Amino acid sequence: MRSTPRSDAAGTSKATARTVALDLIAAVLDTHRPLDAAIEAHADFATLEARDRGFSRLLAATVLRRLGQIDRIIDHCLEHPLPRKSGATRHLLRLGLCQLLFLDTPPHAAVDTTVALAAAGVNEAGYKGLLNAVLRRVDRERDRHQQLAVDPSLNTPPWLWQSWVAAYGDETAAAMAAAHLREPPLDLSLKQDAAVWRDRLGGTLLPTGSLRLAFDGAIDALAGFAEGAWWVQDAAAALPARLLGDVRGKRVVDLCAAPGGKTAQLAAAGADVTAVDRAAPRLERLAENLARLGLHAATVAADAATWRPESAADAVLLDAPCSATGTIRRHPDVPWLKRPQDLATLAQLQDRLLLAATAMVRPGGTIVYCTCSLQPEEGPRRIAALLANQAPVERVPIDAAEVGGIAEFITAEGDLRTLPSQLANDGGIDGFYAARLRRL
Repeated sequence: MRSTPRSDAAGTSKATARTVALDLIAAVLDTHRPLDAAIEAHADFATLEARDRGFSRLLAATVLRRLGQIDRIIDHCLEHPLPRKSGATRHLLRLGLCQLLFLDTPPHAAVDTTVALAAAGVNEAGYKGLLNAVLRRVDRERDRHQQLAVDPSLNTPPWLWQSWVAAYGDETAAAMAAAHLREPPLDLSLKQDAAVWRDRLGGTLLPTGSLRLAFDGAIDALAGFAEGAWWVQDAAAALPARLLGDVRGKRVVDLCAAPGGKTAQLAAAGADVTAVDRAAPRLERLAENLARLGLHAATVAADAATWRPESAADAVLLDAPCSATGTIRRHPDVPWLKRPQDLATLAQLQDRLLLAATAMVRPGGTIVYCTCSLQPEEGPRRIAALLANQAPVERVPIDAAEVGGIAEFITAEGDLRTLPSQLANDGGIDGFYAARLRRL
């Protein structure tokens, strides 16, 4: 991704946290590029000082997290829609309002830096007056404009919001939307000595076994990183591998394995793991992470839908590609990158992968299917379809004791379903679905 450095408020021509954030917002909303990919590809992001890198990402992520609220306020303040030739002007308004209303930036800094960015832009200089007027008006009438944007559905595309209301009801959908507005904590999975690392890192051990920290700095600077004592993994993502039970000495296939958190769990638990993923570069990164952790797994770069092990596995863990709507708290770009038609395409792939997983495991063996999605089409409906088509499997209900004793994680069918609104007092949790099956 090529960046276009703009002059900062002092008039120098160089990349700043705000210019980079503006580029990142445009990359997501104009070219539909995932935020993390846009950050990795941005020529200037890595050149910023650590504090500025953090602020730049916070700016971009908060605009995406609050996009519906911010746009509601912008539209209320404009007598006429912005013309297409205005280029980045709406993005500049988003950046300024984000700082004014949600990041506690001093008003003069939020307004002046935004207007300065417009002055340096090729197509935005003519909108300096409008930017200044809108931002100062919102600052003067802060309470009034914030009241315009209290609807919990605003930050979710209508199709996605309606699907959540249909699946979980208005109250839960609103609670999930509220959870998506909060920056999530850092969750770690530990190889061993959980209590020791809890005390050393000053974190909290969740009932599910994950260590939770209030931390947003450099991960590799934390104690235990270099010695491979832990890896980053949301508490929900750490649950499916545990549903395989005691895997010591068992042959376990981890399908769609990258980035490798579940592979690490299985290897640390003593399994003979084969990690399969179609993306060779992602597998290389997985292998690097395992090396840091002092763990081993065989890796195979292949299409999981067609690849087969040399002999039937004792267990298969399938973390299927999905819409990732359960990870919005960590990836606020997701709602603006996905479309309703994506679900049908993904469901077809998930069905193919489920059938493949069934073919890989021995009779009596275990299959755990999971997705980091809130959409029923990618969770319980896939299992229902598999069973309706008389696949040689049966559901094995999950007990609350297997997931930290948290009964609200277990559905009426005996599957796992976590929601972002759960564990609210502890910092929330990603949305995940998992079902356990036995091969007949």
